[in-house]
Order: sequence, then C-alpha cells, then structure tokens
Amino acid sequence: MTAASVDATQMPRPAGRPVTFENTVGLFTPAQGVLTRAAVLFISPWGLEELCVHKAWREFADSLADAGIASLRYDHPGTGDALDLSESSGLEPFTTTALAAARCLRDLAGLDRLVVVAQGFGSLPVPDLLQANEPSFLFAGVALLAPVTSGRRYLRELSLWAKVVDEGLGLPPGSGGPGTSIAGLVMEDSVAAAVRSADAKAFKPAGSTRFFLAERPQSDADGALAVQLQAEGADVTRIVFEGYSDLVSNPTIAETPVTVFRALTHWILGLDPLGVEADAGRGAPSSGVVDGGGFIECPMRFGAGDRLFGILCTPADAVPSGTALLLGTGYDRQSGWARSTVETARMLAASGIASFRFDAAGIADSPPVPEGDRQVLYSPGQISDVRAALDRIEAIGLPDPVLVGRCSGAYLAFNAALADPRCRGVIAINILTFAWDPRDDVDQMIRYNPRSLDDYKRRALRMETAYRLFSGKIDVPRAAGNILKIVARRVSRTAAPVLGSLSVEARLRNGVHRAFRQLRDRHVPISLVYSEGDIGLARLSQHFGRDGQLLARYPNVSRILLADADHNVTPPKARRELREHIRDTILAIASATRKAS
Repeated sequence: MTAASVDATQMPRPAGRPVTFENTVGLFTPAQGVLTRAAVLFISPWGLEELCVHKAWREFADSLADAGIASLRYDHPGTGDALDLSESSGLEPFTTTALAAARCLRDLAGLDRLVVVAQGFGSLPVPDLLQANEPSFLFAGVALLAPVTSGRRYLRELSLWAKVVDEGLGLPPGSGGPGTSIAGLVMEDSVAAAVRSADAKAFKPAGSTRFFLAERPQSDADGALAVQLQAEGADVTRIVFEGYSDLVSNPTIAETPVTVFRALTHWILGLDPLGVEADAGRGAPSSGVVDGGGFIECPMRFGAGDRLFGILCTPADAVPSGTALLLGTGYDRQSGWARSTVETARMLAASGIASFRFDAAGIADSPPVPEGDRQVLYSPGQISDVRAALDRIEAIGLPDPVLVGRCSGAYLAFNAALADPRCRGVIAINILTFAWDPRDDVDQMIRYNPRSLDDYKRRALRMETAYRLFSGKIDVPRAAGNILKIVARRVSRTAAPVLGSLSVEARLRNGVHRAFRQLRDRHVPISLVYSEGDIGLARLSQHFGRDGQLLARYPNVSRILLADADHNVTPPKARRELREHIRDTILAIASATRKAS
C-alpha cells in the first residue's frame, strides 16, 4: 500500500453537502464510484422519533453512498433547522417541501428516478407526492418504515409516549408544551387536525408502484397496509422492523437497525440494477442560506476534509456584538432537545449576537473520526472538534466566542475553554462533572443516569412511583445501586481530608480547583446554571462544599437556579428563562471585553 493510499484510508468521511430550499435545510450525500440509476429521498418522522433516527439515517446515507446510491435528507417545515410554519395549512407545506426536495435531489444527483424512504409521520405526504404531476422525475419505489396507517391511532400513541417521556424526565404530564406535543416539540394545531383525519385506507397508488414495507413487530395495522397495497396490484416486499423499539426509544442510546437497512439497500439496488458513470449533476444548487427575517442562517461543512456539519446564525441587519458557540448534548442533533438550540440561536441573533452550532464527530450529521473512540461523549477527542469550530468562527471574523453547553456539552465547554485561550466565557448548564471520574462508565452513565438523592426522595413519596414500584415498572436494583453510589461518594468525600491525595475524591477535587484557578487567572467568566434538584448540584458540592460555598474563591464564577425544570430544560417557560440568561450573559461579557481592550 502506498503512502497516498494510507493517507486516503485515514481521511475522515466528509459530512453531507448542505443545501437550502423551501425555507429548510437538506444534506446531500453523493454516491461513490459507479452510480445506480436512482437516488434516495429520505422523508423524516416527527418529534422525538426524528431525534432518535437522525444519526442512524446519516449512517444509512453513508452506506448507500458506498453502494453507489446518492441521497438527500431534509427537515420538515417547523422542525429541526427549518423555519417555523408561518400559517395554519395542515399537511400541505410538508408535501410542498417534499416536492421541492425531490427536485433538488434530481438536480444534485443528475438522475430522474427517485426512491422514497419514509418513516412514521414521514409517510403522510407520500400519497400526494406520488400523485403530483411532475414530468421531470418519477418514483422507482417507495419504502415505508413503520408508517402511519391511522392518524387517530398515531396521535393517541404519541400522547401516551409523551406521558412516558414526561415521567422519565420527572415532569408533570403536559410540561413539554400545549396541545399535541412530545419532549418539548409541539405539533401545530392545523397539522395535528390533518394528521387526525389521515387514513391509509384511502391510499390508492398506481399498480406499477413497488413498495418496501418494514412492519413493526405485532402491528396488525402495518400488515393490513401491505395486504391493501398488494390488492391494488402493487409489488410489496415485506420485512419485520427488527430493532424498532431500540431505534426510537431514546436519542442518546438509539441503535441503528442494521438488518433492516441492509435489506432495504438490497431492495433499492434491485430496482435499478444497471449502473451509470458518476455525474456532477445538472445545475446543482449551492448551499445557500435560510432567511428568517431577523436572522440569516448558513449551513456549512468545516474541519479537515469537511468532516463536520454546522450552522452559522447571524443578525440580518447588524454587525454582531458577540458570539455564542453552541455545543450539543449527548447524541442530540445540533438543533437541540426540543429545538432549544435553534430557538436560542435565533433569539440571540435578534439581540445582535451571532452563533455557531454544530454536530461533533460521530454525532448526528457529522461522521465519526476514523479509528476514533467508539463512545465520543466525555472524550478528549471532542476538544479538537471545538477547536475546528473556533477556527471557523475566527476565519469568519466573529468576536469574543462564549462556549455554551448543557450536560455533556457543558463538560465539553468547560474543558475546551481550558484548552483554548480564544474562549471568552463559559455558560455551563446542568453540568454533571467538571473532571471525569475514572470510576464512572460513560455507557452506563448515559443509559442509567443517576438522579440526585433529593430527587430519589421526592419520587419515593409520590403515589405514582409507589404504583410503578409495586407493579414492577421500576428497575429496583439499578435505582438502589445509584442511591448507594451517591451515599458512598458522600462517605468518600468525608474521608478525603484524612486520606489526603491518596483518595480519588481528593485528586478529582484538586484537579477541578486547579482548572477553576486557571480560568480565574485568565479572567474567563463562568456562569453555572442548574435546574433545581439537578444531579449536577450534588457533584458541585463534592468539589465546592455544601451549597457551593467554596465558589467564593472564584469571582469570575456566578450561579443561578432554574425553577420547575428538568435536566433537559424541557418546559417552555424554563427554556425561555434560560435563553434570556444566555443572551444577557453574552452581552455582558462582550461589553466587558470591549471596555478592557
């Protein structure tokens, strides 16, 4: 193997190519080598399900590219990085956007045969999409993954799912938002009304249409749809959607359904077995911008080999007075839990503050680093991603970047600020720890994140918790283990002064104080934001004493509490208060920096 080929194998895969159309953002993944005669249009599910499948769909798009299949995935109106819906129009904007995406894919891939891959809510625009009179392309096949067969049933299941999510977050039912909502994501009323009336029994595709149907285990409705399509004369390939629940249960631990994607790839290749030489496409559009009136957003790739994906958000009619580098949480995409990062970016732009949000390597739309850590959260390798983002901010000429992050993103913000002197401030929200405890396993922590001891006490007194305990719905050994771990660390913290530097607690505490002294001496403001009762407060007391009294040693550090908020800051009121705090803090830092210069 030559040196050039070795370098090629080590080069990171580029992120998808950003494009904009119909007030939304898409990512085009070109095929490699010899192409098939068809390209794939992904149509996403909605809500928490979309957040869960996002990384898996990027992985699938990359694997399709390796098989010679180009693809485009995009955000529905009012979701992800798209602009909010401007009026009540039911499902019509979703069909319009899907058609625009199909035209964009046709131009980018240089192919007029398209294959639709739709999951969940994404199946709803498909009937109108197939019936559109669009002479410039045709649909070679349609793959429906766990489709919505009855709108009423879908909304009912969504409501039940939302209650489970609220309970898991420790929130009262309905805390995430009014009307039809889940995990802080709210479905506009006219959209919900249109969904409620949707019924797959009215779907009458052309008999020549070829379908691939991934049916949820034990779903009679999915099976009935397959029989209905076959009765209409369609060619239907049916498989069981293995791993469906593991894919859609939690975005942080979502597992890619490899078996289903492998079968789907084989089916797509069978639609158009003949290959064509690679084509640059016909008049492929540039990445463009999304114009929100008071803000301008520009999606872009950056880093070595364009390996990372991010979005720059700037004021539309003003020179930015400050800059926020918005870091992701867990494996959530850069738009954020409950779209909180998008909300923050656009609100900051209205106040004259630019922002840059991005997916770190191996998360959502940014491919992993070759031979990098399998578990990227709390990994030192993420600091290089932050440096790449700071390089891009610096190249653009944006002033005084303040790092903002929640949970794992807060940990990254704090440690990246230590590593890079370009950071002008840190806003750390519900930070779990400032220095990683070697006794903790990242995989276990993100799957079974312990609550604070006070939270366990409150939950133990609730009647709902008592019912779940006696009905076997609580993992008693896991909860007991978390409680014992908290108690053990309290004992260890008490013993630390006796054991001195021999104890793990003492070494961690000394390292944390050393880091805080370094940022104090560099005059880097640090704002610590916690939801009341958050587990991070227990960790804070380990290093800074009860109620954090030792923070008084660091005049550059401030602390606030958010009332009626969970660890994810899901309730709309808490999100609004947090956005305002982020804005005010960045404006204050920018003002102080200008006065000092």
